[in-house]
Amino acid sequence: MDYLDVNWLGVLLAMIAAMALGAAWYMVLSKQWIAATGKTVEQIMAGSGGQAAPFIWGAVMLLVMAYFLALFTPMILGEMSVGNAITVGLHLWVGFLLPAMILNHRYQGMSWSLAVIDGGYLLGVMIVEGVVLGLLD
Repeated sequence: MDYLDVNWLGVLLAMIAAMALGAAWYMVLSKQWIAATGKTVEQIMAGSGGQAAPFIWGAVMLLVMAYFLALFTPMILGEMSVGNAITVGLHLWVGFLLPAMILNHRYQGMSWSLAVIDGGYLLGVMIVEGVVLGLLD
């Protein structure tokens, strides 16, 4: 198995599309998201490592997610397509992303509304990245 045999342009563009989704998602839900964290904007920014750090980490993590979606889809369903990538992405969301996020939020004492906002975004990430990867393969 060749772990480098993915459409790297597709992976990069999927990451960019997921970042764009995040910008729109959290712009629309910014007040609700901040309230759901139970923190002030100043507290959030103080713990983030600087203004650019969350975006850099976000881009890297979305790139990792796009890579593994591009890697797993043909392994699991035999070929890359929009439908297959979305299917695998939905299964990854239900089986790994959502449970891990809820687990962390429960231990951190975070609100369920935060889980809904963040979980909805991660669902969108899997769909958007799946569409981009499927279209570009």
